[in-house]
Amino acid sequence: MHAQETTFSKLVHGETQFQVPLYQRTYTWQRDELSQLWDDVLELVEDKRAGNEPAAHFLGSVVLAPERVAAGGMQRWLVVDGQQRLTTLMLAFTALRDRHRACRREKKAARIHDLILVNGYQDGNDHYRLLPTQADREAFVACVDSLPTAGGAGNIGGAYRYFLAVLTEGEETAEQDGSGEQWIGAVESVLRDLLSIVSITAAEGDNVYRIFESINNTGVGLSQSDLLRNYLFMCLPRRGEAVYRNLWLPMQELLGPSRLELLVWLDLVVGGDSRAKQSEIYRDQKKRLEPLSSDEEALEAEVLRLRVRAGRLMRIVEPWRESDPRLRDVLERLARWSGQTHYPLALLLLDRLDEGDCAPGEAATALSYAESYLVRRLFAGNSTTGNNRTFMQLPKEVERELENGRPLADAVRHALSARTGTGVWPSDAVVRESIRSRPFYKSGRSNQRFEVLRRFEESFGASEPVDFTRAKLTVEHVLPQRPAQQWFDLLAEEAGESGSPEELHAQLVHTLGNLTLSGDNARLSNHPFHRKQQILDSSALRMNQRIAGVERWGRAEILSRADELAELALDLWPGPLDGVVHADAEWAGWGELRQALLSMPAGTWTTYGDLATLIGTHAVAVGNHISTRPALHGAYRVLMADGKISPGFRWPEGHTGASDPRTVLESEGVRFDDRGRARRSHRLTASDLATLVGRDDLGNEAPAPESDGAGAEGESAATRFEKLLHDNQTPDTVAGVLSCLRFWTERGGVLTYGRRSETSCSPTLPLAGSRARSVWPLALYPVTGTVEVVFQHLKRRPPFDDEQSRRELMARLNGVQGIDLAAAKLDLRPAFPLEVFAEHGEQLRGILEWFAHTVESAQARVGAEEAARGDGGAA
Repeated sequence: MHAQETTFSKLVHGETQFQVPLYQRTYTWQRDELSQLWDDVLELVEDKRAGNEPAAHFLGSVVLAPERVAAGGMQRWLVVDGQQRLTTLMLAFTALRDRHRACRREKKAARIHDLILVNGYQDGNDHYRLLPTQADREAFVACVDSLPTAGGAGNIGGAYRYFLAVLTEGEETAEQDGSGEQWIGAVESVLRDLLSIVSITAAEGDNVYRIFESINNTGVGLSQSDLLRNYLFMCLPRRGEAVYRNLWLPMQELLGPSRLELLVWLDLVVGGDSRAKQSEIYRDQKKRLEPLSSDEEALEAEVLRLRVRAGRLMRIVEPWRESDPRLRDVLERLARWSGQTHYPLALLLLDRLDEGDCAPGEAATALSYAESYLVRRLFAGNSTTGNNRTFMQLPKEVERELENGRPLADAVRHALSARTGTGVWPSDAVVRESIRSRPFYKSGRSNQRFEVLRRFEESFGASEPVDFTRAKLTVEHVLPQRPAQQWFDLLAEEAGESGSPEELHAQLVHTLGNLTLSGDNARLSNHPFHRKQQILDSSALRMNQRIAGVERWGRAEILSRADELAELALDLWPGPLDGVVHADAEWAGWGELRQALLSMPAGTWTTYGDLATLIGTHAVAVGNHISTRPALHGAYRVLMADGKISPGFRWPEGHTGASDPRTVLESEGVRFDDRGRARRSHRLTASDLATLVGRDDLGNEAPAPESDGAGAEGESAATRFEKLLHDNQTPDTVAGVLSCLRFWTERGGVLTYGRRSETSCSPTLPLAGSRARSVWPLALYPVTGTVEVVFQHLKRRPPFDDEQSRRELMARLNGVQGIDLAAAKLDLRPAFPLEVFAEHGEQLRGILEWFAHTVESAQARVGAEEAARGDGGAA
């Protein structure tokens, strides 16, 4: 075998084709892997635009085997390993080509198409530089050939849409200072020439499947911290044993392997390397330590410094170790916020505190500004994408402010206030308006929303405060998510002639003014307000007692409470310094709208109201925005609430395609009825859109074990589900549902239940030896009468992380009369009516049997492979 370092453009040059063999898995990369690659690309782009000469980023290796030279001299290679990277880069270039086309840079688009994507003088399958497995081929070819179905459902379409979205967002952001085309040029240069790939080529006649097997059945490699430890102690021949026993081993035992690696990375970041990657800490630390490699005393001092910092890291990870109560409180709140975003700043502050450069109160104040930055961005609905980068850059920026003579807390506040663009710290005015209008319940993670409400409650200073560690509290909507008619009658009084009570409900229900905490979620349910008042009045939470004290609960009361909470929020989470903060050029919501349109798969549509709910505004405002910007990507996919095309829709100037939006939508796969209404099965809701743009799913819960589901008055989750089913569905539907669920448990499955007021039920199977502990195909909702097919969860759980398995499940379900799942919603949660169980229970039992058999067979294969590897290792 021959190995050679190369770049992507050199690898694919000339008349050549890379064919993925049939024994390879389908393309599996999703948003997490794509985001990691894109972050690496952006770092190189920033370096390049700053005039630096960035070092190439090592992307990984590809293993290729020559197959044969095709007619016309084209060389064909089998991709033995590395198809995920090759496919991803091809899709990135496809999106880049289409971005050039959208901006009418036809020559640049043609260059990418001809030199990277296709073999221009070859026909049929030989026309494509990359030929994925047959399962992925149609979706890939649709992207390369710019077919109407390009960017459809599935991982191939999802990756194409991801890159088109980030390229569009990045160029439009850069265009604000007139450098959009320069930015996109730097991206192309990085993708072509600065992603280093090791190409390993097998000799002709080698058994390529055996090579593939050996590559994918390797043992556990050394971690980055293992490599650093080995290097250090190689450089400590005399002092090594004592240093290891007295310093390294205690540090290793205190932290454990993953935290040790985290510490070594943080050591680089706090030291000023804002671009340090956890995957490359050995390389960077070795480079830093090499000048000391012959000085054992200096190296011992470095290990001692790490050992001291290890104790500080543990105070961040486990705040109970911090002795100062005020600083401990801030560390605890940030720990509950989750993630490691604040770690670089927190470690810098503890360094300064322990070295006597500041008092505990000043460190606590400084860290509270970091908390405010995160919370205010949650209120405003800002993306969390850049938060890690912000806090990695913060130590260097704070040190610069300190050199200018600012006290520590002021230095942190000033550094955060000066951030621009997507990293802006929202002002008081933005926070006030966001709390009134944005769907807070659909922002961030559930624990973060809970933490905000908890902080509000704690600020009331109750004489007998709630013990949040023991109380089983959840977020409760006072105005219910699925209200009874009495609620709509109340809202009708306030809706007026300009809107409907349903639209007013959609605007208000998820805003912060309508949310509280409660341990009586099941009892509160969707009862009228007078019944909820009684329950809330007996609550130990001050915020609930205040809600119970009003006479009614409608728009005026929700907005009044929102204003009250906004003023409290400004006090609890102080904002940026006046005169330092840079306001965004446009409202962030319009950027979210563009991202949502770019993320929509071909074959789907949405409404002005769904987009308004997603970004926290009104349908009329969305309609006005789109009508004044007809060049928005995918604007023709936004229809009226009934699925009809808006009479006011206009194509942008210079549009050369079909004149009728319906024709375009039908070519993508959307079906219309004889009244000109798009099929509802192809509609994307606000929840679907949030999933597609990478926000946490909006109210789409995973089921919980029944033992966790005991509700008020000792009622079990199973009892609640059956009661709701009997109360809301026909006897035939009830019988069909319960028959299927009995079948499931009799064959060894379990039933799990949702935690919300409408207790859902999911037939579930455990996954042995998997990070995903269980898998379930459906979620049954007894009140709304819908059954969600949870492809969104299945795509992360074996064996349905294989796209073909999900497609087969969809096909089997669509074979049942009354079920119509759109192929474009393969990555989401499409639904069908619960009443299908009434007449087609036997077919649905057959599908559940197939589902269980598929999961069990895959588990058996994994077990057999692990056993075989174990035997091989013993031999």
